[in-house]
Amino acid sequence: MRRSVLGAAAVAAACLLAACTSGPGITRPAPATAPTVARGVAYVEPAADPVPYGAADTAFGLDVLRAWCQASPDTNLVFSPAVLASALGLAYLGAKGPTATAMAGVLHLPAQSRDAQLAGLAARLAALRAVNGSGVTLAASDFVWADPALPPLKSYLDDVATAYDAGVGQAPFQTNPARAAAEVNQAISRDTRGKIPQLVTPGLVSGMGWVLTSALYMDARWNTPFNPGQTSGGTFTVRPGTTVTVQYMHSSRPLQSNAVNGWTGAWLPYQGGKLGMLAILPPAGAGACAIPSPSGLAALTRAVLVNLGPGAVIGLPKLDISSNARMDGELKALGMAQAFGPSADFTALSPEAANIGFVQQSATLKVDEKGTVGAAAAAVGLTPTDAFAGRELDFNRPYLLLVTDLQTGEPVFLATVANPTQG
Repeated sequence: MRRSVLGAAAVAAACLLAACTSGPGITRPAPATAPTVARGVAYVEPAADPVPYGAADTAFGLDVLRAWCQASPDTNLVFSPAVLASALGLAYLGAKGPTATAMAGVLHLPAQSRDAQLAGLAARLAALRAVNGSGVTLAASDFVWADPALPPLKSYLDDVATAYDAGVGQAPFQTNPARAAAEVNQAISRDTRGKIPQLVTPGLVSGMGWVLTSALYMDARWNTPFNPGQTSGGTFTVRPGTTVTVQYMHSSRPLQSNAVNGWTGAWLPYQGGKLGMLAILPPAGAGACAIPSPSGLAALTRAVLVNLGPGAVIGLPKLDISSNARMDGELKALGMAQAFGPSADFTALSPEAANIGFVQQSATLKVDEKGTVGAAAAAVGLTPTDAFAGRELDFNRPYLLLVTDLQTGEPVFLATVANPTQG
């Protein structure tokens, strides 16, 4: 049974448009640098195991990378499965029926009750934040942006507060998309330490009712840094017959390494031992878009970390890569087309929510002798129903005009308009 820890859930939803200045779960309206207006009421959920949700994000990430690489071969691709899954997870919690089923399938979410899923997602977030420590900074944030005319349902606010600790704010997507995009981008830039200054554009968010965002910043130092004096140039084969020169970092001692079915992995731990990088080399001749299956990746990880091969001194290229891409096509191909179409059902978010209008992601990753700095952000835009989109109020029959003094109520002008073409 869910149990509120902050008070009545209705408070958060009611305050979203009323700009409440106090109350359970609500923060005082602040400048644009901290745009949170409201926050739902988080439920107390039973302790849950985050591991199945980590596995779900891994399987989802491999699927996305495979589809994306096939569409963009020979291109550096970088994204955060955790971030993209979170942004889509915010949308999933607003979905019902076949839409929710399709999204859960693509996201590989465990087949559990709603409450169990909320508990699992909350445990996932807590585990992610627990990675922080000496030498490792990892900051994640999730946000629901709503047009002022389209407040989310209070039940939806409560669910996203429980699962993602998500804040809720306003942005005028319907009336001022340039301002709305600027507010979203300002928050994303802040939460990624300036690494992603622009995630969305005015054209992308124009006409949206809600934009759901997730952001992450990471700065992790190697447990054993590479010696810059051992970094040297070497060749990298882009494809058979085509090579480029890159700067290789060389480990000063053997690292944990092993191979399974032609796939070779090496483990590079960060300080604190909670986070590490698995560098994966596909089988020779496998091609640029060779992506392991979830079971294959699990077997390789187990071989590297548990079975322990002979170890290897590695040469790893220095990297500074980034990606910015719209992911609609890849997600539709993976089985989420229903969420983008006219039969989508996101009425758990709002009775006026129609379908996903766009999914945009951006990420950066820098790997050097000291460690790894990365940032990622994703945005999911949801359109309002045609009923809302058609709410333009046409004065196409006789009407009244009143010009009034707001302070006194004095009617300065009052008129009826029976025929605008008459003088």
